[in-house]
Amino acid sequence: MIRERRSVFVRIVRHAILLCGAVFMAAPFVWMVATSLKPKNEIFATEFHLLPKTWGAVENYHTALTQVPLLHYLFNGAVVTVAIFVLQVVVNMPAAYALAKVRFRGRALLFGAVLFCLLIPYQAVALPIYIFFSHIGLLNTYAALVLPFTISVFGIFLMRQFFVSVPDDLIDAARIDGISEYGIVWKVMAPTAIPALTAFGIFSLVAHWNDYFWPLIAVDNGRLFTPPLGIASLKLNGEGTAYGSLMAAATVVITPLVFAFLIAQRRFIEGVTFTGLK
Repeated sequence: MIRERRSVFVRIVRHAILLCGAVFMAAPFVWMVATSLKPKNEIFATEFHLLPKTWGAVENYHTALTQVPLLHYLFNGAVVTVAIFVLQVVVNMPAAYALAKVRFRGRALLFGAVLFCLLIPYQAVALPIYIFFSHIGLLNTYAALVLPFTISVFGIFLMRQFFVSVPDDLIDAARIDGISEYGIVWKVMAPTAIPALTAFGIFSLVAHWNDYFWPLIAVDNGRLFTPPLGIASLKLNGEGTAYGSLMAAATVVITPLVFAFLIAQRRFIEGVTFTGLK
């Protein structure tokens, strides 16, 4: 009886801590949405109220969508993030498979290099890439936004860790059936790695959808701006103090990420926790 009560108490404390953490994490987003619904005079009001007394949502969202071509920036963000993810899968899957299941001299050394590269922020190599792209004329193009992120060492590491858990018997059976190594990657390993791919896809989508640093220096053509640059351009267009429209733009930009995570939530958790094959 004492053990059952202790177990119930532990569960209550655990859920209370998780609830507090959820409230702490969600509070900025709730405040962002609430601010996007308020007129300017209520945003700077001294008294606190979450919901507006007078709704300013129409004006704020209209300004966010018309002051700058925000929908076009969302399209650019979708093109860039999807292209990056597709190319990362094409490159990272074979690399991860080779490091996990193919025996060759120097495999451990290469995997150590992958782990070392995880420690290097991409800002450290941004200048050489910028100079190289400038020489070959790739600046101010979609390619300039996509190509630097084609190889993801984090993606290689994540997929390699998942592939290690795949039974060798499955791969041996595929080899006996005459499937090539590349065929094993795409016909055998890829279907089993859907949870890991989903988890990596969420990480990649969030990272490159929100990336401000590289697009800021890679493009100066407004037609190629990504969502973060779009929000910055809204501020630079004289709306710096119009926090309602800025929060409306931020809400519009972040909404696709929220829906993407909600749709892929179960697979994301499976990929992160490496539950293995089903």
